[in-house]
Order: sequence, then structure tokens, then C-alpha cells
Amino acid sequence: MAVEPLDMRAGTEAALARVVAVFGAARPHHAYLFANRRANRMKVLVHDGIGVWLAARRLNSGKFAWPKDVSGTLTLSRSQFDALVLGLPWQRIGEAGVITLL
Repeated sequence: MAVEPLDMRAGTEAALARVVAVFGAARPHHAYLFANRRANRMKVLVHDGIGVWLAARRLNSGKFAWPKDVSGTLTLSRSQFDALVLGLPWQRIGEAGVITLL
């Protein structure tokens, strides 16, 4: 995942052009996420190996938990991605959520 600006009015072609400009290509079986400044709207561009899908999600209340300082790209596990899209604290899923001290 890379946090990149995109006009939220943009359609599939503009989102795909942004992905190609930043990453050089849209890779099959990858998702590219875009959010507005208030972090309550998200667009997801997915290349499924055959075509490209663009989905939009808006939270009625709350915000998506975006990473604070990201340079370059960030890889999320499937469970972290699922939590992010639901507006949950995805940073606590996986190894980051392990309790080692009582």
C-alpha cells in the first residue's frame, strides 16, 4: 500500500494512470488504496489478472486508520487489509497484536 493523493472524483482510468505513474505498472493480484484528506473515504483499485476494478467506500462516522509516516510502499496482510477497509485498527492485527508481557 502506498499513500498517494488522488482526486476522489477520479474514475478507473485516472486511478490506474496514478498507479502506473507511481509504481511503473499495476501488478496482478495487488490492491492500490487512495483516501481523501479527512480519511473517511477510500478508493481501492484492484488488478485481478484479467481486468481492473475500482471500488469506493465511505464511512458515515469515524475515519480509516491510515499509517502516519509512510515512505515508499507498505505491504498489508489480507487480515490487515480487511480490517482497514472496515475502519478498524489494522495496525494491531498480526505480529503487532501479540502480547508478550503480563
